[in-house]
Amino acid sequence: MSKVVTFGEVMMRLSPPENRRIRQSHQLEIFFGGTELNVASSLANFEMQVEQVSVVSNDFIGGSAIAAMRHLGVGVAAVTKVDYPLGLYFLETGAGMRPSQISYNRLNAAFANIDPESINWEEILDGCTYLHWTGITPGISESAYKTLKDGLEIAQNKEITVTTDPSYRSNLWKYGKNGQEVLAELTGFSNIFIGGVNEINEILKTDFENNPDGFIEASKELIVTFPSIKKVFNKVRTSFSASWQKIYGQAWTGTEYITTDELEISNVIDRIGTGDAFAAGIIYGLEHYDSQKTLEFANASCALKHTIVGDNSLICLEEILDVMQGSRNGRIKR
Repeated sequence: MSKVVTFGEVMMRLSPPENRRIRQSHQLEIFFGGTELNVASSLANFEMQVEQVSVVSNDFIGGSAIAAMRHLGVGVAAVTKVDYPLGLYFLETGAGMRPSQISYNRLNAAFANIDPESINWEEILDGCTYLHWTGITPGISESAYKTLKDGLEIAQNKEITVTTDPSYRSNLWKYGKNGQEVLAELTGFSNIFIGGVNEINEILKTDFENNPDGFIEASKELIVTFPSIKKVFNKVRTSFSASWQKIYGQAWTGTEYITTDELEISNVIDRIGTGDAFAAGIIYGLEHYDSQKTLEFANASCALKHTIVGDNSLICLEEILDVMQGSRNGRIKR
């Protein structure tokens, strides 16, 4: 069985129910997530072996996070504890023309204080098939960046396939490193790029247009600059409101441009984690399908996550395959 390792922060999400604002709610719902954990939980739901490398708080909150990870089927042998609080964020879920809002509290949390020497990458990556990272992780702290770079170097030596979603978050990168330079450096260790024109322009300091031709040219330039990159996958979103979205997938396989049908989500329940569900679909597809079906699987995975409350996708393989085969009317199954 293939083994996937994800590396990133585990966070607690606090959000009022029923699309309420914080100031009008007397209760908050708790979810445990984080970009890489969301990917890991999806893959575990697809019955893949997956292990998260992370750091949580050395208290009952950190213990609850670990329990939640176990419940999701994610391996926690490489999760350590430190005497700093768990990172958290507050979410007000939008509706209609009112967008969702997020406030983070993570820059002096447990994961930001990870010790690179505490992570035994040689042991963790033993027998690993895929290592997944995102652009959020190296933006949190210098120690998180160093830990990730150590893991990527060892993954390269072990010829492990490295997948990346190198999203740039401007609210991070407070510790003195240049985000563009770091993401470019770490992309050089990667093999599968999950992102589009905006991400490529950020890394390469280019100005390709955000359309299919621009995506093709940007992908070609990315591969020329970083020959380790073999394929580029991306989701394209059209947002009519917080509650109504359309998405389709596009990819450059190294030799051809491919796309999927556009899927419409007219009653969005929760947008958090939808990009992570797409990334998980790519990783699963790489192991089981050709590029076209991989892209279709990821797009369906992403679309279905919009219907699930919380950070983690609880969508199973059969539901994704049904959508891929055209079952999209939501009729009750008996």
